[in-house]
Amino acid sequence: MPRLPFTAPTIQRARRIAETAPPAECDPRVEALVNELIGRVADKWTMIALEVLAEHGEMRFTGLSRAMPGISQKMLTQTLRGMERDGMVTRTVHAVVPPRVDYRLTELGAGLGAAFCGVWLWAEENLARVEASRAAFDARAARPAPAAAGQPPHRGAQTARRTPIAVTSP
Repeated sequence: MPRLPFTAPTIQRARRIAETAPPAECDPRVEALVNELIGRVADKWTMIALEVLAEHGEMRFTGLSRAMPGISQKMLTQTLRGMERDGMVTRTVHAVVPPRVDYRLTELGAGLGAAFCGVWLWAEENLARVEASRAAFDARAARPAPAAAGQPPHRGAQTARRTPIAVTSP
């Protein structure tokens, strides 16, 4: 089995989180925060930055950039600023020339990493089932749908107009 990009305590914490039942009613402010965070972490680069920082600890901007192939400097800057604003990372600027900036996950960021670890574990456990479901769906979608007995063909099947539309210019 491939090694997860998370430490054993993070994996244990993710399993505890997964076993916790959600509350029957939710504070609207909490719900709004969850929706905002889902928007933030659903971003590909935020999840990758979270994973890289969880695995490597404190890193410089250039180290993060190298560990995240394909990300532009602008996108990495935006991602880290958003994570810093949400309290997921700390940014430490060192007074040296050339400037040196380090990033590290905060407790909030590490906690989010534990929650993401739960998604990773779920994906590992269910990979074969998801692939089988996708293959079955794709096979069904590739076959033409049988027409119901006595039903006329669906109007969406008509692709060509019988009479051209006149185009006039002003």
